[in-house]
Amino acid sequence: MSNSWIKGKMPEFVRDTFRDFCLAGSALEEQFETFDRERSVSFEVLDDLIGTKMNKGLLWRLKDTAHLLFRNEEGDPLSGRFLDWGMGYIFHEAFKLREDAYQNLNYAPLFSNLRGKDTTLPESVIGQDFVQVVEQTEESMEREISRIRFIIARCRKLFPIYLRKHKDNALLGRLLFSQNHLIHEVFREEYEILIDTIYEDEPEMLYVLAARSLRLGGWMEKAVEAVEHAHKLNPKKLKVLQEKEIVDNWTKTVKV
Repeated sequence: MSNSWIKGKMPEFVRDTFRDFCLAGSALEEQFETFDRERSVSFEVLDDLIGTKMNKGLLWRLKDTAHLLFRNEEGDPLSGRFLDWGMGYIFHEAFKLREDAYQNLNYAPLFSNLRGKDTTLPESVIGQDFVQVVEQTEESMEREISRIRFIIARCRKLFPIYLRKHKDNALLGRLLFSQNHLIHEVFREEYEILIDTIYEDEPEMLYVLAARSLRLGGWMEKAVEAVEHAHKLNPKKLKVLQEKEIVDNWTKTVKV
C-alpha cells in the first residue's frame, strides 16, 4: 500500500477503528456477562468475531485497521501506540478465549460423563487427571476475560485523548451522532468525558460535522436532525447558522 493512499484514508481509518472497537466491546461484554452468570461463553460467537485469515471477523479487521492507522500516523502519538497495542492484545486474548471455549464445549461434557464410570479401573484413575486439566479451562477463561476487560477499560480512557486531535473529522462526528446508543453502551459513565475531551468547549461541532457528512452523503433528514441538536447547544455560532441555512433551504424545496 502506498503512503499517499494510506494518508488519504486516515479519516476513514479513524472512524472505522473507533466504530469497530465499540462494536467489539459491546459483543465481547455480552459474552463476558454470560460467563459471569453461567461460567461459559459461546464458541460460535467468538469464532465469528475472530474469523480466519481468509475470512476475517470483526476483531481481526479491527486489529488490522488499527495497525494501518496508528503505525502510519504523522507525529506518532503515544496514545496511538498504546491503542495499537491494546487492539492487538484484545485480539490475541480473544483468540485464546475461543480455544478455551472450544475445549469447554467439546471436552468438558465428555469427561463429566466419564467421571461416573467405574473408578476402580486403572485407566479411570489415570483419566481423573485429565478431568482436573479440563476443569482448569474455566479458570483460564476467567483470566482471559479479566485481561480483555482491563484492556478495554484502559482503551476507553485513551480514545478521548487520541480522538481530540481528530475533532475536525466529519466521519467521526457522524459516527458519534448516528451510533450514539452503541457508544453510550460501551463508554457508559465515561461518555461525557469522551465528548468533552474531543470537542472541549465546542460540543455543537460534533453535530455540525455530522450534519455536513450526512448532507454530503444524501441523508438530508438525518442532517436536519443533527443541525437541530447543534442549534440547541449554540444557536449563535456562525458554523451552526451556516449549516442550518443549508438544510433549511433544502427543507423549503422539499415542501414546495
